[in-house]
Amino acid sequence: MAQKVRKAVFPVAGLGTRFLPATKAIPKEMLTVVDRPVIQYAVEEARAAGIEEFIFVSGRGKTSLIEHFDHSFELTQTLMARGKTKELEDLQRWLPDPGQVVTTRQHLPMGLGHAVLCAKRAVGNEPFAVILPDDLVLSQTPCLKQMVEAWEEVGGALVAVQEVPRHQTRRYGVLNIDHDYGKLISVRGLVEKPAPEVAPSTLSIIGRYILPPEVFGHLETTERGAGGEIQLTDGMVKLIGQTPFHGYRFEGKRYDCGDRFGFLEANLAFGLAREDVAPALRRIVSELFN
Repeated sequence: MAQKVRKAVFPVAGLGTRFLPATKAIPKEMLTVVDRPVIQYAVEEARAAGIEEFIFVSGRGKTSLIEHFDHSFELTQTLMARGKTKELEDLQRWLPDPGQVVTTRQHLPMGLGHAVLCAKRAVGNEPFAVILPDDLVLSQTPCLKQMVEAWEEVGGALVAVQEVPRHQTRRYGVLNIDHDYGKLISVRGLVEKPAPEVAPSTLSIIGRYILPPEVFGHLETTERGAGGEIQLTDGMVKLIGQTPFHGYRFEGKRYDCGDRFGFLEANLAFGLAREDVAPALRRIVSELFN
């Protein structure tokens, strides 16, 4: 396959009202899991998958998020002066190179499909990834890297999926399955947030996508759907029959950091997965329950 997935879109314009008052003055994507912002996990996952350009679709009040990925002369000089070479090396390790970060604005809250459409000019005519930072995936191999390797075999459109309890289908885009091959599932259709009694399956899309550029044309003609918003699912469904379309069962566990309890669970899980944090965290949890 000639083309590579070089660009990733990060829709980060949401207000984060479920985390008020914490998100009154800071972006929800800057809330930390253990010791780094949620958005940093998403960018590091993208880099591990070979992404070369990071496109943030932002909104008002997101300045600190953009600045997090900028170089800070004052901080660099302070760390050097204090001999904190390890901290400086750690900081520079995850910072994107100059020119790798692109920002654009979603001026009105018109849904995920509209947010992706706002990145059309920055993406251009090539396949691209979409990462929803609220979804953190703890896995041996980064989730998007798994998907890129699968996409290089099948092409077209690829979405990460997981089984959910049937009563939760109204929270997700759900697959109408054509054939189930295990890791890969060929898709007959998609339904956005169906009621449990009419959901075609319980295989639900989470916040990782690899899409062809043709999706932009479909999003431009997509009318507002569920919730009065332009839904990405409604644009993607128009790709079915025009290009290969698969769901991908990824290895790992997904944590919904857009939910307070999912966020707390992610802090525990990611902390326990780190050798430098786990021993103290286990002791703290043990003491709390004794």
